[in-house]
Amino acid sequence: MNADELRNKTPDQLRDQLVALKKEAFNLRFQKATNQLENTARIRQVRRDAARVKTILIQKAAEAAVN
Repeated sequence: MNADELRNKTPDQLRDQLVALKKEAFNLRFQKATNQLENTARIRQVRRDAARVKTILIQKAAEAAVN
């Protein structure tokens, strides 16, 4: 997922996306702890996607505060 796709979403959609990413991160951590995780790179991708969503949410909030 790239930032351009995220900028086209509404803040509610972004919050839903963030919740889904946090759930996925939790499940991946759980799989890692039980040695069931196959794609270890997915943890990094999910963490960065969550950070990207948070950044876009903050930018949208700042933009709304100015207007």
